Amino acid sequence: MSDDELIWRIAGGSGDGIDSTSQNFAKALMRSGLDVFTHRHYPSRIRGGHTYVEIRAAAHEVQSRGDGYNFLLALGDSFARNPQEEAYYGNEELKPLSENLDELREGGVIVYDEGLFDDEDLEEIGLEERAEENDWHVYPVDLRSIAKEHGREVMRNTAGVGVTAALLGMDLGHIEDLMEDAMSGEIFETNLEILHEAHEMVEEEFDLGHDLRIPEGEHETEQALLSGSNAIAYGAIDAGCRFIAGYPMTPWTDVFTILSQNFPDMGGISEQVEDEIAAAALAVGASHAGVKAMSGSSGGGFALMSEPLGLAEMTETPLVLVESMRAGPSTGMPTKPEQSDLEFVLYTSQADSQRVVFAPGNIEEAYEQTRLAFEIAWDYQIPAIIIYDQKLSGENKNVDVEFFDREPAPDLGSTLTEEELKEAAHDASGKFKRFNYEAAEDGVAPRSLPGQKGGRYLATGNEHSPVGHISEDPDNRTFQMERRLEKLEAIRADLDDRESNQTYYGPQKAEYGIITWGSSQGAVAEAIDRLNDDGHSVRGISVSDMMPFPSDELEEFVESVDEAMVVEMNATGQFRGLLQKELGRYGEKLTSLLKFNGNPFEPAEIVEGYEVNVAEEAREPTAQVRIEPAAGD
Repeated sequence: MSDDELIWRIAGGSGDGIDSTSQNFAKALMRSGLDVFTHRHYPSRIRGGHTYVEIRAAAHEVQSRGDGYNFLLALGDSFARNPQEEAYYGNEELKPLSENLDELREGGVIVYDEGLFDDEDLEEIGLEERAEENDWHVYPVDLRSIAKEHGREVMRNTAGVGVTAALLGMDLGHIEDLMEDAMSGEIFETNLEILHEAHEMVEEEFDLGHDLRIPEGEHETEQALLSGSNAIAYGAIDAGCRFIAGYPMTPWTDVFTILSQNFPDMGGISEQVEDEIAAAALAVGASHAGVKAMSGSSGGGFALMSEPLGLAEMTETPLVLVESMRAGPSTGMPTKPEQSDLEFVLYTSQADSQRVVFAPGNIEEAYEQTRLAFEIAWDYQIPAIIIYDQKLSGENKNVDVEFFDREPAPDLGSTLTEEELKEAAHDASGKFKRFNYEAAEDGVAPRSLPGQKGGRYLATGNEHSPVGHISEDPDNRTFQMERRLEKLEAIRADLDDRESNQTYYGPQKAEYGIITWGSSQGAVAEAIDRLNDDGHSVRGISVSDMMPFPSDELEEFVESVDEAMVVEMNATGQFRGLLQKELGRYGEKLTSLLKFNGNPFEPAEIVEGYEVNVAEEAREPTAQVRIEPAAGD
């Protein structure tokens, strides 16, 4: 973390408005000209339980969470189950303060709610001693009393933002504008009074002994604050998707909710159904009927979609699914990020997989690769899956609004018109040879839609003849399977002819490499910059194409370096396993840096992992990561 950035952490209890308060503050920082990046940490509880959001803000681009943070606003937990230290979950009222001190940087600022934390609490966690030891600047403020004096206790968040702005020398203009956008009438006036009273109280009562201030920056173009879930949803809309079916499950629910909110205004349909099997089956049916459709889930919910996914593969029904990973197995840690569903997504369903899988690593890629998933799915009549995780799903970053200035793409791909069906092959009964392997190009046999004249055929999950009748003929089976698999070769060639979906970092030539995938991309990019600044020779690649795999591109990268470290958030090195499957002879070049404790990588952890793992510095890593040596070491 550099000295010219703010990393503000607001901590409280689930249900205390931590997320909404942080989003508005992040927008205010963005509107003041700064680049922002948010990281959210929350428990799998509706009410209560320690939660926090970090906002990293700087005049330069920020691509990941930082190393630690430098400003804490601790609000307490209004829904704590038991305030006693001997309780099973500890003193939950105190956790927004006590559980956030280890990562606060030297010289950092602490604001805590004096109306909640008493002297005994502070003594229990040794705040005074730790503050002296780390040169922390501590500002106790009775936020609850300020809120209650004018309105309700819940408005203490507004008081906390007012205190923050005063301590950082931040103008209140953008905060006031956001409040006015979100509120009206008496509620707005009350919050405005609380904001100003808290701000003025700091100016009158505290001598500011810290140097931390809001950085100064300016955006040349209009910015929007978006999450990966926003980007996937907007990419689907612009790709022409107008049907979604789903069942709520964290963290996939965000995409489902965003599309459900937007579809009524554009003639789309969203269906919340009884389970994930029904959701995927409805999406298959909608696509078969002629609409661009999608569904999705997380972990165990996606497991239930295996059978409909196999049906889409066999019937060659285009479909887009999203799978939002979280820590498992089973329920695991539902609100924590992990990259541990890769093998599951690549190989679930029955027999040999015939699907496309993209793993975007940032918000822009999430948008672009969702659009690409729809294009490939409908051109090649194949299911396409977007795999991402809780981190990318919920983190917010400012993005140039002009980036989304694209033409919509409602085209249904390789779907015949009624005029074209007149010239297509039919059997003696008049049925359209929908699965005609003799007429297929790149494995794709053009399809018809229900109701089209001359387009009648059978669709079944069994192996079938060209018109769809069940067939167990060995020759037909071989022809049909080879035709379907041919699509993957054609798709790989198609993707190779486009601009690469893989993202590169660092110099074109370097001694060592770092390979990652998905949401770890930003932390890896920042780590590579630091390593090169420190005199190491490192380049990196973030891989998005999981299936069909870009073997030639990755072989060229691995060939170009002496050794490569694979960075991913799981315990078994699943992506490294995929690399070794596709590039087997390079196993001795690949080592792993793994993290699976429920928190995403910080750049410093990757720097340290590289220094210990690749540069072979004689020390143990201090971060909660695991190093796996290369094959044969």
